[in-house]
Amino acid sequence: MPQPIYRIENLVHRYNSQPVLVVDRLEIEPASILGLVGPNGSGKSTLLKLMAFILRPTEGQILFDGMPAAPFDESVRFQVTLLTQEPYLMKRTVFKNIAYGLKVRGDRENWTKPVRDALAMVGLDPNTFSRRQWDELSGGEAQRVAMAARLVLRPRVLLLDEPTTSVDAASSELIRAASLRARSEWGTTLVIASHDREWLYDVCDEVIHLFKGKPAGTGRSNMIFGPWIPEDNGLCYKLLGDGRRLTVSAPPNADATAFIDPADIRILGKGEETATANTVSVDGTVTRLSLERQSGDLFADVRAGSLTLIVRVAESHLAAMTLHRGWPVTLAYRPDSIRWQ
Repeated sequence: MPQPIYRIENLVHRYNSQPVLVVDRLEIEPASILGLVGPNGSGKSTLLKLMAFILRPTEGQILFDGMPAAPFDESVRFQVTLLTQEPYLMKRTVFKNIAYGLKVRGDRENWTKPVRDALAMVGLDPNTFSRRQWDELSGGEAQRVAMAARLVLRPRVLLLDEPTTSVDAASSELIRAASLRARSEWGTTLVIASHDREWLYDVCDEVIHLFKGKPAGTGRSNMIFGPWIPEDNGLCYKLLGDGRRLTVSAPPNADATAFIDPADIRILGKGEETATANTVSVDGTVTRLSLERQSGDLFADVRAGSLTLIVRVAESHLAAMTLHRGWPVTLAYRPDSIRWQ
């Protein structure tokens, strides 16, 4: 079994003495794709900066290929690269921006071919863009040039921090395709932080949820924020609009966040009871069906008022029912199956 390219142990990182990231243990295999999801402020960007060896953790260690590495060590400087949401280009031509990493690395061969190849990889015509100045690019073009400046190094690890949030749809797709090509052609390890969960679930070998600076599970999950309104029976609910409510067990505190496993939610078949003594229900509309690459499970996205719930479609229902986008459904679950954080 190959040695993990990353091994993170007992990591704690603090800002102004406050812990913002706590990871007891995390291993990442070479040439794998790891997804990071979570709300803003959950620690995704901090984790990526630590893995890029831009920051030094307050406590704990990050091993790269089994060896400890400090920020900007020569051993990792050109093997790991980070692409952030905002493209930062130097005030020079596109060609010089992309070739800069080769120059700093000490490559003395002709830079023309690797720069042209990197531009083509992100869908930019080298003949058109090589001589353009940094301020002659659209937002999507600038992000693709920033991506090309990382791909030209053929890194062992490519860290992507919301790389497609602020770009047009065409640039977004080209950046995604280029990252996957790096993995397939060079064996590059990808770690991707993104709010586009469906893309992550489609391409990642594993998806980790970060919440309040800590890992909060893997795979698909429903993360639901309050406010929570108490009921007379000891349960609580969240208003979803359109007269709908999501019933939950009593939260441990007012700021608690509910997690519901997609496997704990059932799509009721025709004629089934909408609720029993131990279950509650909510009506919604199917908005998306997706087949998970790793498990082969079918998942449905169901919109219930202001909330979208992910539901794993049970095998027992597959033969008996047909789901289509836009179909109304009733979901049932047990409030005591909810996990609180």
